Amino acid sequence: MASIYILHSIQHDKFYIGSCKDLNYRIGQHLNKEFIKSFTSKADDWTLFFFADGLEYKQARLIEHHIKAMKSKSYIHNLKSYPEIIEKLSEKYK
Repeated sequence: MASIYILHSIQHDKFYIGSCKDLNYRIGQHLNKEFIKSFTSKADDWTLFFFADGLEYKQARLIEHHIKAMKSKSYIHNLKSYPEIIEKLSEKYK
């Protein structure tokens, strides 16, 4: 099973959208700055803003790309406020 997740940095007022097979491990990689030149290495205050799990890996990747393509902070906030959006995306990308 896989997850999609969104991290938020207050310091930079930025979101990071990702997908993975092991959410705890992947977030640890971000927080420990395992990838020095990565987007998330530029801030020290990443927090888990949103996640959805129980997805197939391909499904999670497609939803990740969909969210990134929206290029909208309000859409990201709506994902958190309206769980039915993720349900619909899960069905769409089954």
